[in-house]
Amino acid sequence: MWPRLDPLLQRYPELKIEISADYRMVDIDADRYDIGVRWGNQVERDMIAVRMTAEQPMVIVASPGYLAVRGVPCTSQDLLRHNCITLRPTSGGGICGWALEHKGRKTEAKVTGQTVFTSVYPMLQAALSGHALVFVTADLARRHVEAGRLVSVMQEWCPLFPGLHACYSRRRNPTRALTVVIEALREPLTSL
Repeated sequence: MWPRLDPLLQRYPELKIEISADYRMVDIDADRYDIGVRWGNQVERDMIAVRMTAEQPMVIVASPGYLAVRGVPCTSQDLLRHNCITLRPTSGGGICGWALEHKGRKTEAKVTGQTVFTSVYPMLQAALSGHALVFVTADLARRHVEAGRLVSVMQEWCPLFPGLHACYSRRRNPTRALTVVIEALREPLTSL
């Protein structure tokens, strides 16, 4: 979001933006947020959604050192014998399983490991340190894979997530400020 908002704030110095980064599914209307950012499959029906990104491929990655010691997993069953870094949304509840897909068949791998995080950035750092496997978006891991710090495994098991969307309530009349922010967040036509 920031690369899209930075020029906007420079162009409109009177514009004020407050960003709350959290993985819980807040009620955008009830909690009085102007905009929420959600994966496409998480946008509620009563929201207007504006695509921010194309579909996002997921990856399972680990450090070369971890794979040298623990081996390379090839199936979802193999993951159950590995140390996997997991995510628990800050809203509470259970640990997120890894939503995998192989040959058109979807499965949720109930992986476990020594660490549970509430944010993907420390999860990635733990993987970089050789701690375990992690399941994140390809964009997040790309530079580390390209540099050889992480290795992608089980590519044929990793699905596409439906892209990020900025969403806002149909019940509110959009202000000029909201309209300007939504347009800044909208996916550029060149990447569609």
